[in-house]
Amino acid sequence: MLIHQFYDTDLAHASYAILRAGQVIVIDPARNPQPYYDFAELHEANVVGVIETHPHADFVSSHLEIHETTGATIYVSHLLGATYPHQTFDEGDEITLADIKLRALNTPGHSPDSICVLVEDENGQTTTLFSGDTLFVGDVGRPDLREEAGNITAKKDDLARQMYRTTRQKLMKLPKQVVVYPAHGPGSLCGKSMSQDLQSTIGRELRENSALQLMDELKFVNDLIADQPFMPLYFGYDVELNKTGAPAYAQSLANVPKLLPDTNLDAGVLVVDTRNKADFNKGHIKNAINLQLQGKFETWLGAVIEPGEPFYLIAADEAKLDAALSRAAKIGYEQQIKGALITPAAAVETSPELDLDDFKANPNNYTIIDTRNWNEIDAGLLFKNGLTIPLPELRKRLNEIPADKPIVVHCAAGYRSAAAQSIIAAKITTVVVYDLGEAVTAFRSVTSNT
Repeated sequence: MLIHQFYDTDLAHASYAILRAGQVIVIDPARNPQPYYDFAELHEANVVGVIETHPHADFVSSHLEIHETTGATIYVSHLLGATYPHQTFDEGDEITLADIKLRALNTPGHSPDSICVLVEDENGQTTTLFSGDTLFVGDVGRPDLREEAGNITAKKDDLARQMYRTTRQKLMKLPKQVVVYPAHGPGSLCGKSMSQDLQSTIGRELRENSALQLMDELKFVNDLIADQPFMPLYFGYDVELNKTGAPAYAQSLANVPKLLPDTNLDAGVLVVDTRNKADFNKGHIKNAINLQLQGKFETWLGAVIEPGEPFYLIAADEAKLDAALSRAAKIGYEQQIKGALITPAAAVETSPELDLDDFKANPNNYTIIDTRNWNEIDAGLLFKNGLTIPLPELRKRLNEIPADKPIVVHCAAGYRSAAAQSIIAAKITTVVVYDLGEAVTAFRSVTSNT
């Protein structure tokens, strides 16, 4: 048996291929199915099955496309309520792959329809657990993503209690030598304290995972619910899209209109400019939002732009435009791109540069906007009089920003503040809006407030 992990650092997403005797089963595939086809071809094998551990919230899966292309069977829990061709895969069910077996465990907690997959080798020994979003290295899956999405909705308190029982009654009873392969690593928004490692063992998790230590149910629930990261706008949309199955990746990208740089863009349609901040500041389309392609582009695209909201996509060149389209497709947003183009000639709006010395000397002469996430804000303010509006909330809270003096926007390192500056400047035109950018790091040890 050969297990191969495919890892997307942008979304901190791990998917897997299990190879045995010329047959491949894929677990939790990403939007682009080509890497799994390439793996199968490399090993002169056929993809015969796809397992979805649950309908994912943070990325779009290619399970339906793989089925339609290869004929592979899709396996999901009956609780998922899938509307595509599938075979139910719940506790007591098994898949035979040559001389090994894959067994389902119903493991509610992250979602009501979550499963984990146990692998028995040719000797009948339980060797491996594909834990989906139930068990991570150092953490367990957050329980608050299914209150309004999916076939079965559930309150976070109820799911947290189910996670307590799942971990205690099932996962913690597995042999300690079982290798754990989760669906996410550090940086994912599906948990809050994941290790840097992308695999583990049950024994290690019993020793080191704080969620698996001795505690009563109430403490477990309270600890699990507390301090979870923010939930981007697109999460519920992706749950529903994965429940029905997404359109084929390459064709869906091909359907996005490629526009000439001198195309007149429809007034009132949002423009997302993916160029770096320096180039954006030198010249951009009026009212464009600067979501830089580097970093967690998918996350911030899906946090700032509503599902179904049309937008144009701009990049510096054709290669970067294709990369931006591919990354938008990871969360299913390619379907709402009205057109994609390289930097147009009409990009003549500029962004001002902050006089840093004046700002340091006279911070009270500016309205300061803190666009970090709430957990960062709660850990301490960088400026005592800062107005706290996390970037995911900004477009809905613009009316809270006073326009009586120049505005300075900051985050923790410069990515979010670049986006926020462009959003605010498009709305508030009577005063200058500045981005503190990476210079914010100079203030961390100078000014803080709890």
